[in-house]
Amino acid sequence: MTADPRIEAITDRIRERSAPTRDAYVARITAKGAEGPKRSTLSCGNLAHGFAACGPTDKDRLSSGQTPNLGIVTAYNDMLSAHQPFERFPELIREAARQVGATAQVASGVPAMCDGVTQGQSGMELSLFSRDVIAMATAVGLSHDMFDAAVYLGVCDKIVPGLTIAALTFGHLPAIFVPAGPMTSGLPNDEKSRIRQLYAEGKVGRDELLEAESRSYHGPGTCTFYGTANSNQMLMEIMGLHTPGSSFVNPNTPLRDALTREATKRALAITALGNEYTPAGLVVDERAVVNGVVGLHATGGSTNHTMHLVAMAAAAGIKLTWQDISDLSDATPLLARVYPNGLADVNHFQAAGGMGFLIRELLDQGLLHEDVRTAWGTGLRAYAIEARLGDDGTVARVPAPAESGDPKVLTTADQPFSSNGGVRMLTGNMGKAVIKVSAVKPERRLVEAPAKIFHDQNDLKAAFDSGELNQDFIAIVRFQGPQANGMPELHKLTPLLGVLLDRGHKVALVTDGRMSGASGKVPAAIHVTPEAKAGGAIARIQEGDMIRLDGENGTLEILVDAAEFDSREPAQPDLTGNEYGLGRELFGAFRAAVGTADNGASVF
Repeated sequence: MTADPRIEAITDRIRERSAPTRDAYVARITAKGAEGPKRSTLSCGNLAHGFAACGPTDKDRLSSGQTPNLGIVTAYNDMLSAHQPFERFPELIREAARQVGATAQVASGVPAMCDGVTQGQSGMELSLFSRDVIAMATAVGLSHDMFDAAVYLGVCDKIVPGLTIAALTFGHLPAIFVPAGPMTSGLPNDEKSRIRQLYAEGKVGRDELLEAESRSYHGPGTCTFYGTANSNQMLMEIMGLHTPGSSFVNPNTPLRDALTREATKRALAITALGNEYTPAGLVVDERAVVNGVVGLHATGGSTNHTMHLVAMAAAAGIKLTWQDISDLSDATPLLARVYPNGLADVNHFQAAGGMGFLIRELLDQGLLHEDVRTAWGTGLRAYAIEARLGDDGTVARVPAPAESGDPKVLTTADQPFSSNGGVRMLTGNMGKAVIKVSAVKPERRLVEAPAKIFHDQNDLKAAFDSGELNQDFIAIVRFQGPQANGMPELHKLTPLLGVLLDRGHKVALVTDGRMSGASGKVPAAIHVTPEAKAGGAIARIQEGDMIRLDGENGTLEILVDAAEFDSREPAQPDLTGNEYGLGRELFGAFRAAVGTADNGASVF
């Protein structure tokens, strides 16, 4: 139990709501786990195919069926900085497995696309769907039933949620997530944002913009701002699926390699062949999900997780809602200021005390469930540490620092930056939406202004370039939901709207699309549900309608006579341009089957 009755009450209602589906899920994975290692019962032909490429020692071990075999699921590719370091990991993992008399094999490679590369491009329309593709690709690899546990190598936006959905679908297998770490700090994020706005205004050219972007994104590792990728790492640690202290250690360092070897040995220690069997589906229960949401709010994390966490929880039979997430935000203080919610990056957060300090503060305040099961084999208190490199080259751990190394970046629970986490659900006659207000100044959280309608983000840019937007307005960017075009991120609009905000205009964004963890100073009601393609109210808004977005009180209203509004026909723009090119034609079945944003925007 937590000491905070609000968090305990929310956990109880999630548990009660989820009981039928959660009980059925636990029964399924318990029955599967009781079967023991399937590898030992495969036919000789099956098994021979499974180890044909292995060396003699690994073949002997796999033949016996008595030593554990670790499945490696990797999102490696060498185009993306966050995943490029994984190139070295399989050999590190195989060697660490051999040291303890076990084996390891790459079970599956999964796609890893970068929203940074595809931002504002047609390829972004595959981004959200890639999460479910990753889950399915992982399932294909694990369906060989050759493995006693799995390690998951992934970092960025849709990759970790997709891997988590798969790990929970195969919830009888122990799972440990192995990150690659953030790149070292480059150009400060606020300076990068400043150059982007100058470029949007035409005050600097493409050469200056590319130089700034290249100095910001400059080497191997995750982007250093606190978007979805780094929110993913926080979640895996606070939910007990990382080894303690492993989230934000830079790539290609001795400590990172030591953490990878340690994670391998730990995964092999918790299989059903040993005495510490720890199936992933029992690590992730209602308490772990609540801990994840609390961590998200305490760090000002990504709004994408209002969908991803719902989908991840569902894979374990747990029914999480936007109301739960919003209510947990009200109960959780904001303890971190990392860009876009501050000037620091994740390396500064790590140096200030990182996850160990954060977890200790939240535990001491009674805001987290301490008595959870973790892959590390202990409760969550064991994660209130700092990981270091020991003299023998292995991981050593010391208690998290008593004081923050930088109180402007990471503070204590009794002196928070804000009394709440800043992610809220909006309700009103437009339906439901999500807003992240932690980076929005309080005086900008209420906007009442006429609507300007756009069916494509490029149309808004064209209007900006032509000088049509020098006024107070709320941009309605619709037909951007999962059914319409896969729900792309619209972060490309942030610099444009930021310029108008800085000019003194009252502006906001309302969309059935996404804005990601990089949501910044412009108030944005996102994930509007029902979406326009499904006939939601957002499809009936007309140019000039007065809209009221109140991020402080959690409302989103169309200020039009109800009878007149209900009599309107929804807009029906031509969306065929979203159906072809860059692989979009292959995802028609996904657009037809996808669920609503508040239910995780999943095709499952």
